[in-house]
Amino acid sequence: MASRMKTTIEIPDDLLKEAKVVATAEKTTLRSLVEEGLRWALARRRKKTDRFVLRDAAVSGRGVHEGLTEGDWDQIRETIYRGRGS
Repeated sequence: MASRMKTTIEIPDDLLKEAKVVATAEKTTLRSLVEEGLRWALARRRKKTDRFVLRDAAVSGRGVHEGLTEGDWDQIRETIYRGRGS
């Protein structure tokens, strides 16, 4: 069993009343409801700090193919599709 520590927190009256109604309706305790909410809030914050890192997908080429001009997309497209259809 995990150790537990008692603490005191201040909760606005309207929020506490609503929490008690929900706990009663769900046949659980206020303590369980607060614990579930706190775990959810902490997990949500952890996810925000896990940043996506894009892997390096660079290729080890030597630049633009001989005979092509970098940025000339019409020329590049023509070369790619040469001999493939109309």
